Amino acid sequence: MIAKIPKPGKSFGGCIQYNVLKKHAAILYADGVRTGQIAHTIEDFNAQRKMNPGLGQAVGHIALSWSPNDKDILTDEKMVSIAQAYLLRMKIQDTQVLMVRHKDREHPHVHIIYNRVNHNGKTIADNFQRQKSIKICKSLTLQHGLFIAQDKQNVNRQQLKGIDKVKYELHDAIKAVSQKVYSMNELKQELAKQGIGILYKYKSGSLEKQGITFSKGEFKFKGSELDRSLSYSRLSKQISDQSQVREQQEKTARQQSSVQERRLADQLRQAIATERSRETSRQADASIIDEVFGKLLKTSSSGGGEPEEPRRRRKKGHGEEQDQSMGIGR
Repeated sequence: MIAKIPKPGKSFGGCIQYNVLKKHAAILYADGVRTGQIAHTIEDFNAQRKMNPGLGQAVGHIALSWSPNDKDILTDEKMVSIAQAYLLRMKIQDTQVLMVRHKDREHPHVHIIYNRVNHNGKTIADNFQRQKSIKICKSLTLQHGLFIAQDKQNVNRQQLKGIDKVKYELHDAIKAVSQKVYSMNELKQELAKQGIGILYKYKSGSLEKQGITFSKGEFKFKGSELDRSLSYSRLSKQISDQSQVREQQEKTARQQSSVQERRLADQLRQAIATERSRETSRQADASIIDEVFGKLLKTSSSGGGEPEEPRRRRKKGHGEEQDQSMGIGR
């Protein structure tokens, strides 16, 4: 069981006509107002609101919904009984009430219209209604043994039909895409590829975004209706956080790349310096070799050339020989 609580309205006529004249609508309960004709119902609500003319938004409206699994056990009488207990715990009492059941959706639901001006002309407070409503709905669901929705990750999608099927399709698609984008505009573009539209609610008189609605075909749901994490505030914060993380990762990667480039440059400069040192060393060795070789050649040239051969003996007189080397004759 869940409750949808829109902001209080100003027109009983518009709210009552919308709920009562809807196709297959049925009035289940009325307290303090006539129901024979819509005009009389509207007249009765407006008559009581005049007891507190300073309250402009006197129209209270709450829609109670149950799971399709409870369809067989939720008779009209059961729905009225649960709705009355809900109003009592919400401290919405001593005032005019109209309950209208709609059958345009698979899940059972009833619309409650009440006058925020009670029988004594006092205002029925509407502060913190949503927070109180969540606890009360859970308590009444347990008390009446009604179906409790499981965690969205464990729901069997194949068994879903109608509006529930569309809701989960939207939930799953938005969840998946939102984890991969880094701006709301990028989210809008990616969802559009799957036929999902985005509409923003703006603060009155400004461009400040306050809410988000997702649409698919004829269906439209507020982000918070699909899941609390898909409200505008939470979704935009998630995507903003993702963007900051990516920027930090890119910054770290750039820093690491810069450090690596500097290291490579240092290694290259060191290799060039080493090669230059080796080349200088080789040139020095070659100079020394040339110098030594030159000295060796010079030393060889200054030593008197080749050694003389022994003097030949020559003949003297009649065939006599004289040893020229010893100066002795025979």
